[in-house]
Amino acid sequence: MTALLQVEGLTRRYGGLVAVDNLNLVVQQGEILGVIGPNGAGKSTAINLMSGVARPSAGKVVFDGNDVAGIAPHLLVQRGLVRTQQATTVYAGQTVRENALRGAFIASFPGVMAAFFNTAQARRLRQATEKRVEYLLDQLGLTHAAEQIADSLPYGYQKTLGIVIALAASPRLVMLDEPVAGLSAEEADHVRDTIIRVRQQGISVLVVDHNMRFITGLCDRVLVLHHGQELALGRPQEVMSNPKVINAYLGHGHVTPQH
Repeated sequence: MTALLQVEGLTRRYGGLVAVDNLNLVVQQGEILGVIGPNGAGKSTAINLMSGVARPSAGKVVFDGNDVAGIAPHLLVQRGLVRTQQATTVYAGQTVRENALRGAFIASFPGVMAAFFNTAQARRLRQATEKRVEYLLDQLGLTHAAEQIADSLPYGYQKTLGIVIALAASPRLVMLDEPVAGLSAEEADHVRDTIIRVRQQGISVLVVDHNMRFITGLCDRVLVLHHGQELALGRPQEVMSNPKVINAYLGHGHVTPQH
């Protein structure tokens, strides 16, 4: 497999605190990589560093062969690296379809003058974008809600819409930060199925979450962070049965999640 994202020696210091410490990871083309760890393990900091939200103190973030560490998030979107946030981030007061279109135009806006004068290029781009958005809404189960106001949707569907907005930007890699936090088991299953469809489109996925059933039922490999460092890396069941993971993260009462 081909490495799409490669992190080398990634480090972030805040004064005397080291939030991420010499982290190395690889996301292969077409892979779903899960990242787990206890609170304070450095998960959110790591995803912020990889997505351009924060600048590393040291190390490289190599995406598609280029070091992109410290590049602004909107420029990374244009390169094909997109992320979602922990909280739902829909555009309030706008429909589901309008939300998805806004996500698409982050990566493919025709330019102010072209849009203002409605040039042939702008019309072609909008038609292609609208077609892609309709496809995504259909594939991710939101066609029925396309004309609903986005922030009136149930929380789980707002989470799914956040993924649609990210996918509308035509990413090669999408990073999902706690996509099922606060969701019911049924809603989490819907999001899991959504992510599986994402991978079927040839898009790689890096997903951070605490829901062990969700992670083990979804990911090809799982990386466990502890104190900003790699504690374990491997296939889900191998990682979940690792004594270091059980002691550091899952606790002595751990029972391996059932699918």
